Amino acid sequence: MKGRGQRPATPALADEIGATWMRYWFTPAGPWPLALVRILGGLLALALWGSYAWDLETWFGPHGMISPALLDAWRSPYAVSLFDGTTTAAGLPVAYGLGGLVLLALTIGLATPVTTVAGAVVFASLLHRGPMLVGPADDAVAVILWCLAIGRSGDAFSVDRWLARWLGRPAPAPSVRTGIALGLVRVHAAVIAGAAALAQLGGGVWWNGTAAWWLAARADSPLVDLTGVFLQSEYLMNLVTHAIVIFEIAFAAGLWIPAARRVIVPAGLVAWPLIGVIAGEPSWGLAMAVLTLGCVVPGESRESR
Repeated sequence: MKGRGQRPATPALADEIGATWMRYWFTPAGPWPLALVRILGGLLALALWGSYAWDLETWFGPHGMISPALLDAWRSPYAVSLFDGTTTAAGLPVAYGLGGLVLLALTIGLATPVTTVAGAVVFASLLHRGPMLVGPADDAVAVILWCLAIGRSGDAFSVDRWLARWLGRPAPAPSVRTGIALGLVRVHAAVIAGAAALAQLGGGVWWNGTAAWWLAARADSPLVDLTGVFLQSEYLMNLVTHAIVIFEIAFAAGLWIPAARRVIVPAGLVAWPLIGVIAGEPSWGLAMAVLTLGCVVPGESRESR
């Protein structure tokens, strides 16, 4: 029987939860995982940015298809875009070109304290200028860029680091900012995978095993046409459909278990691009692989250090 002065061990549990929270977010992290995310995420951002080049005037020009009235109907009243001020035919390509240069500087790691923030802003500005054109890959890359804006991704594999070595400066120490950025990368990777799995579980085609065929059939220009293969083998179609859902659930949960993460992260680097190909969204699959790369924890997990 408990004495009157005794209380449950709730404070100890709260202390442990608080300590785990602090370790996850505020343990300094080394630079190379975030640097790789910067390089690959920057290349993806440049590819998506460049995809607008041929139709820039058609969409966003003074007399383009996305008129102010149409934009107001689609865009949140709180959203803004640097491209809102490009009201002349000459100003639009200049702003677009400068934005591309910012993303290029980010990718090679030049002036990263500035270009990572500027890159996230200019990429978001392009998406806000044409929200009806935004696809899942654009959203995923925007997440990557905002995570880069928080961390110190220029501390490795960058022009900034090369210049620092040339000037005789010592190698940077692990950074709390980088740890926070990698923590955000993991949270977003898990949330996106979990949200995808939950959405799929609400659709009958994912339960009856035909979703893989519908994904392949609706792709506008698939890299690989799998519809014929799926029609010939119902078992393969069912296997691929259910494997996608199982993987997404395992990925969302496994990122938080050190032993599982050592398996799920390498698997994700392969599986996400494949899922992107099947779904006709290869850029999205690559973006998810980049987020997965940011979940790599060298050696033991950061939580156990």
